[in-house]
Amino acid sequence: MKSSNFFIACVFGLYLLPLTEANAQDLEPRRWTVLPAGINVVGAAYGRTDGDLYFDPVLQLEDVEFDGDSLVLSYVRSFSLAGRSARFDAIVPWQNFHWEGLLEGEPASTARVGLADPRFRLSVILAGGSAATPGKPQQQMATRPANTVVGAAIEVTVPWGEHFEDKLLNLGRNRFIFRPQIGAVHTRGPWSYELTGSTFFYTENDDFFGGSRLEQDPLYAIQAHIIRVFRPGVWASVSAGYGWGGHNTLDGVESDDKKSNVLAAVSLGFPVGRKQGVKIAYIRSETREFTGSDSNTLAIGWTYRY
Repeated sequence: MKSSNFFIACVFGLYLLPLTEANAQDLEPRRWTVLPAGINVVGAAYGRTDGDLYFDPVLQLEDVEFDGDSLVLSYVRSFSLAGRSARFDAIVPWQNFHWEGLLEGEPASTARVGLADPRFRLSVILAGGSAATPGKPQQQMATRPANTVVGAAIEVTVPWGEHFEDKLLNLGRNRFIFRPQIGAVHTRGPWSYELTGSTFFYTENDDFFGGSRLEQDPLYAIQAHIIRVFRPGVWASVSAGYGWGGHNTLDGVESDDKKSNVLAAVSLGFPVGRKQGVKIAYIRSETREFTGSDSNTLAIGWTYRY
């Protein structure tokens, strides 16, 4: 029979999951932008995150805070798929995170540094945009100032991140996550209105902590963006997102850990030369439950197109 300390540790880990899920609910504007076939984009981004964690009083965890740094490398390849515009995205994150707070009234802290789980995404434009050669999207925008694009994608998070069998807090999740997405963007002149819905499906984590088996129900998410293009390469966006669901089951026992996260963001992008660009973003995440996490992230990214 498992000890009470082990049980409390596992429950503590379950309460941390809303933090990771909120981070997974990215707020990415312009994800359905039609790219010319044959374009490659490499990028790097840095983000600084801090926030608070909220626990059930029975766990005797108080004033828990976290902060960390993330470095993300990315690659995008656009191509034609059955005559439609498609793209492949690869995202590889490295993180350095620190947690501290009071456990039974005594200070406690821990930290993790290493690779987090990479994500790979394949998307295709289903309607409103066909595969194009460089320059054609700009010509279409000039002749069609108003249009609607519909797209679908599948994203897979692979468990390559740092994971220790005897550690409760890990940067890697030791399980696959499959995330189908569907979205639409309507553009009228310099304004675009984008909406994306997605569902996170989780495989079983059979080594959550000390050999425990963690299962999780699907998490549902929706995000919306309003984007304004000022001139070619210069744009700004306001974004909002909401995620819900994702109940956890630990060793066959369902946990009362309802998840409800609200996210908001503002972003600004501008060119640096003909082939480079910079993006700056601020993201705010808040839990709508009495347990969960609130966080703030400030990020800056650079891309090079060839």
